[in-house]
Amino acid sequence: MFDMRRSALGGFRELEGRHAVVMGGAGFLGSHVCTWLVYSGARVTCIDNLITGNAANVTHLMGDKKFRLIDYDVTDFLHVEGDVDYVMNFASPASPVDYLKWPIHTLKVGAFGTHKGLGLAMSKDAVFFLASTSEVYGDPLVNPQPETYWGNVNPIGPRGVYDEAKRFAEALTLAYQREHGVDTRIVRIFNTYGPKMRPNDGRAIPAFFKAALQDKPLPVFGDGSQTRSLCYVDDQVEGILRLLLSEETSPVNIGNPEEISMLELAETVQDVVGNHPGIEFHPIPVDDPKVRRPDTTKAEEVLGWKAQISLREGLEKTTPWFREVLGA
Repeated sequence: MFDMRRSALGGFRELEGRHAVVMGGAGFLGSHVCTWLVYSGARVTCIDNLITGNAANVTHLMGDKKFRLIDYDVTDFLHVEGDVDYVMNFASPASPVDYLKWPIHTLKVGAFGTHKGLGLAMSKDAVFFLASTSEVYGDPLVNPQPETYWGNVNPIGPRGVYDEAKRFAEALTLAYQREHGVDTRIVRIFNTYGPKMRPNDGRAIPAFFKAALQDKPLPVFGDGSQTRSLCYVDDQVEGILRLLLSEETSPVNIGNPEEISMLELAETVQDVVGNHPGIEFHPIPVDDPKVRRPDTTKAEEVLGWKAQISLREGLEKTTPWFREVLGA
């Protein structure tokens, strides 16, 4: 939900009265973005075909006259009545379970969805904001990953449908900036977690919480030595909105540089939940990155932003959500 640290400072009042179209706004991260926007005084049109999103994620906004939800596939022609200030593209399956289940749709939403969003932004003279991903770095040969790193991606592997969709989306976004003068922002999102995650979405934190709360061994792939850097959702959204309101047009990493191995993460989740059913090892997926850690120097210098919530604190904030949705 909305982080009251920021609210106490007046929220993002620069957004008051603005109109934001949020593509994929009923998903995990998109719904948090919609919430922050509405609570900051913006009008929000949330567009989502609900393949991986869930209308329940934005139920708390439904009674607010500043918010509306439209069930629609953004890969089709996209038109919104009236003035629009921001077009924010969060539309895409984002977990391996989802993009491996819908590989063609993932590619289409990265290409056609971004194209339609850019067209809308251009027609409305609006800022176009692309939610890209740390997966553009692939299985990196550089750690931490700065925005200047071009990545190490297997374009024809199973994960390539997501990695290359986002890489194409970035290229298309900057092509529209250069050729048509569209005002653009690109965030490279590193692993984000928090309330509203789906227990079955296939990512490590939901899988670990689900197993620990159901007293089952936590599934760890490979030997668990691969690392991730995990950012609590409130920190992530604050960074996103700071970027939206900045004048930075090239990609910016937003994530928590606190790096942890999957084995350590599994142990930490068990500690936070207060249940230790142990670990069960599984074969490592194809092209699974060995390391992941953002270089956030640019975000700190350009946006004055860095993650404030430690992994332990964030996991403690997330636990009640999984207890509720799992009935544990």
